[in-house]
Amino acid sequence: MEPPLLVQPDPADPRLTRRVAGTDQTGARVEASVTVERPLTLFLNGQEIVTMMTILDRPEDLALGYLLNQGMLRRDDVVQGVEYDEDLGVVVVRTERRTDYEEKLKKKTLTSGCAQGTAFGDLLEDFAARRLPPAELRTSWLYRLLHRINTLPTLYLEAGAIHGCALCERDRPLVYMEDVGRHNAVDKIAGWMFRAGCAPEDKIFYTTGRLTSEMVIKAVRMGIPILVSRSGFTAWGVELAREAGVMLIGRCKGRRFTALAGEERIVFDADLAYVEEESARHWRKNSRDE
Repeated sequence: MEPPLLVQPDPADPRLTRRVAGTDQTGARVEASVTVERPLTLFLNGQEIVTMMTILDRPEDLALGYLLNQGMLRRDDVVQGVEYDEDLGVVVVRTERRTDYEEKLKKKTLTSGCAQGTAFGDLLEDFAARRLPPAELRTSWLYRLLHRINTLPTLYLEAGAIHGCALCERDRPLVYMEDVGRHNAVDKIAGWMFRAGCAPEDKIFYTTGRLTSEMVIKAVRMGIPILVSRSGFTAWGVELAREAGVMLIGRCKGRRFTALAGEERIVFDADLAYVEEESARHWRKNSRDE
């Protein structure tokens, strides 16, 4: 019996999906589950930072993780409170340290992520000084992780139109988060790690999204040395991963994967004859050709 995850999706939560009537390819009337997205406006102390489109299942974690990954919240900051108002769609993070990011907010960049993620132009300023620990990955761990993640009950299987991310340790997924944008799912895990005091040095991060520069930068800011995806890569994502010492593994489906950074730290200890191919039920958008 597999141990339960510390956090995982609840597809039965009525707030997260909605049944909508429509028509299929034959003209017959059908009803489908669709993912519900809502706006969430984030304030840091008295300053409005951003409005995000999200499924709103873990707004506090999303707010903290977003601020951490954008460099607006430091690891040693004392957070005095995180207040969420569901009626207003507002979350306020209050810190002991006074903050003013008026200049930083002028440097917004539209990212390649779904749901129009934003990053800020100064995120690479300290990137060259960061070098992650040389963690190893055993292929036996990787295949067990992929099997466990693919068999979780998820909102993707219920309604689609969503990305998932998992925080893992060796062959065990610890936390799985989903959202309409992969950057939101990453940020929710970052916020959870901050609140739980979770050490990143021995962790593996899994995502259903592409391995872009944004994803690598977030992994580095979170201190996680291994980044795994079922999707493909961008050239800058690979370049940044090699620079920072991130192991970058993509196109993970069934027995197959491709490693383009940190591959020298992979221990090939799994017998592929005993690794199952992935069921088509778990295929995501754009995953069949990669």
